[in-house]
Amino acid sequence: MASQNLLNNFVSGIPTHHCTLPANHSLFNLSHQQVDRDQLLKAFIPLDSSGTKLDRCRRYVEPQWQLLAANSSANMSLLQTEDCVDGWTFDHSEFRATTVTEWDLVCSLRPLKQMIQTIYMGGVLTGAIIYGSLSDKYGRRSVLIWSYLQLAVLGCSAALSPSYTAYCIFRFLGGMAVSGVILNGVSLKVEWIPTKARTIVGTLTSFFFTFGQMILAGLACWLRDWRKLQVVVCAPYFLFFAYSWWFSESARWLVLKRRSEDALKSLKRVARINGKPEVADKLTLEVLHSHMRKEMESSHSTFTAYDLFKTRGMRRISICLMAVWFSTSFAYYGLAMDLQKFGVNIYLMQIIFGAVDFPAKLLALGMLSYLGRRVSQAACLFLSALIIFANIFVPTDMQTVRTTLACLGKGLTSASFTTAYLFSGELYPTVIRQTGMGFVSTMARIGSMAAPAVLILDEVLPALPSVVYGGAAVLAGCFACFLPETLNIPLPDTIEDVEEKWSGINIASRQKEGVSLQGGVVSNDGGVVSNDCVALKELKEIEATGLNAL
Repeated sequence: MASQNLLNNFVSGIPTHHCTLPANHSLFNLSHQQVDRDQLLKAFIPLDSSGTKLDRCRRYVEPQWQLLAANSSANMSLLQTEDCVDGWTFDHSEFRATTVTEWDLVCSLRPLKQMIQTIYMGGVLTGAIIYGSLSDKYGRRSVLIWSYLQLAVLGCSAALSPSYTAYCIFRFLGGMAVSGVILNGVSLKVEWIPTKARTIVGTLTSFFFTFGQMILAGLACWLRDWRKLQVVVCAPYFLFFAYSWWFSESARWLVLKRRSEDALKSLKRVARINGKPEVADKLTLEVLHSHMRKEMESSHSTFTAYDLFKTRGMRRISICLMAVWFSTSFAYYGLAMDLQKFGVNIYLMQIIFGAVDFPAKLLALGMLSYLGRRVSQAACLFLSALIIFANIFVPTDMQTVRTTLACLGKGLTSASFTTAYLFSGELYPTVIRQTGMGFVSTMARIGSMAAPAVLILDEVLPALPSVVYGGAAVLAGCFACFLPETLNIPLPDTIEDVEEKWSGINIASRQKEGVSLQGGVVSNDGGVVSNDCVALKELKEIEATGLNAL
């Protein structure tokens, strides 16, 4: 999955280039002594604003042979130049073929290179909206299987793209499939893995994602051809599609969809695989329903994204998390999608950027355990902003310092992501947690779409993208300070739990507002939930109930 998100770094890498010399340049050369290629380029291509490199987008209208003289004093600003009317000549030492060399996405067309990534992230956003609702309707397993196939077929088809437009369409559709894989993979994992093992499974998954970034660098360095790389990173999804038929559908989803018999079959199958046949023999529909009683009753109420903003406590949490997720994703992809600006070998840079995530995520886990969620989230954002701002003042010739700071910034934004996933899951109540996570994930996708577009601002002022990325991180850090702490606090089950815990609204104040709690608790749809449900909630806090007990 990491290779899909970061693929544009290599598929659309920009090699060193300059204007192609006029077709008759050899005729110009006949009237002068034979010169080597470097001298020939000096006569046809002006220097850029730095005065050290050849201009990438202009050439002299007429060859300037006088510039080859050792004591030449010609006024360069008076010499006539023109656009690259004969196209560009690319250096193939770093990339043999990319979308940039294929469709000349340089100079005036350079923004189209960043647009590929923005369109891809647009597909990821669209997929989050479409496949999120489809998985609630048709099941996690079915949508996951389809997403694997879609990514395999369309990803490999992208390698055959005859035009820029066709490639963008394939990448958009591939991005949709990526969302389907992530959302439904996470849902199956959360709904099947027991609570006590969820942390270690989530951490392992995160580390393998980081490992995938390093694998991508190795594949890109080996192949150096965008069409081959596109196929190699998408072909494995045919294998994933083949073995995904073995997956079990979420038993929780099956029960909530009134398909208890199918849920029972899945649970018995899991029990046999785990070597517990005696448990499988004891499982009946009555046992299943008794364990899933609360979930089945809460499924009668329907919640929408509007409920994330309906009450004071939920509104505060949602607005703050919107800023945190947008800025974290914005800064992360702003750093991760522009590796070439550091002047270091791009393949080595990708490996370094991947490796720095390992200590960063371990640091995040330590901070989360001892300092709490709120301090960790705000600290990661403020420190990443500080490092992004500091890099603006480092001279471009100090590449080691610039690269080190960029790696620290990337590590801190990665730690911010790790923190945000855990923090958000603990802040949103059970009844609306999936909707809340989907909502903040959508904000992250918008941030990742905006990040490559902001890189275009370096044409106006080289430091401008860094100012925007750092400023967004500072703003989000301020919002994170207003989030409630969740360290060692039981997870909220209902919206009422959130309001009681974190917005200062207690039961007495709600009674004054005319909400009667006698004989039951008012549910969100206006109905009354019996006190048995409250008792079940208290029981759940004492001992494991629900599917965790099974």
